Amino acid sequence: MEYRPLENLEGKRLLLASHSPRRRELLGMLGVDFDIAEIIEVEESYPADLPVESVAQYLSAKKGEAYTNAMKPDDVIITADTVVIVGDEILGKPSSEEKAREMLTKLSGKSHKVITGVTISTPAGKCSFSATTKVTFDNLSEEEINYYIEKYRPYDKAGAYGIQEWIGAVGIEGIEGSYYNVMGLPVHQLYKHLLTIS
Repeated sequence: MEYRPLENLEGKRLLLASHSPRRRELLGMLGVDFDIAEIIEVEESYPADLPVESVAQYLSAKKGEAYTNAMKPDDVIITADTVVIVGDEILGKPSSEEKAREMLTKLSGKSHKVITGVTISTPAGKCSFSATTKVTFDNLSEEEINYYIEKYRPYDKAGAYGIQEWIGAVGIEGIEGSYYNVMGLPVHQLYKHLLTIS
């Protein structure tokens, strides 16, 4: 019998609720058919006393909650959120060139954490988890930072960088943990969780 990845999901409708082209590409790597859910915009706010390490998972669950009433009996909906943490500070998506420059300067020559929270929602319930990757940047020159921002315009990326782009190739000294998690989806963990759905 031919092996089919995630055949336990056959007869179900797998939906990814994300604008991110990287997440779409990564989910596609699992070899399973999926559709893009109609995006329900959710305010990405969280309690002030929430530990920074818990924010990504909290936001992924909040996004998942938005789909509760729209869910059909066979739906399996994936929501996710990625945060970049340097020290105790969360770096979101930069709103301007200046903010992007400020973020990359903070990351230069240091290690930081990238945490992606994922929530899988079905009519039977929700499952949330997160993955953490430690990323270490070499010292970045002002010219390198300016070149990257002008050429790649990383305004849709947490921490103002994409590991799969030029800045990752020339600036990242090392990573501990999942590379794909830094791109926006910890596909190894996601695969393990999707296997448990019946």
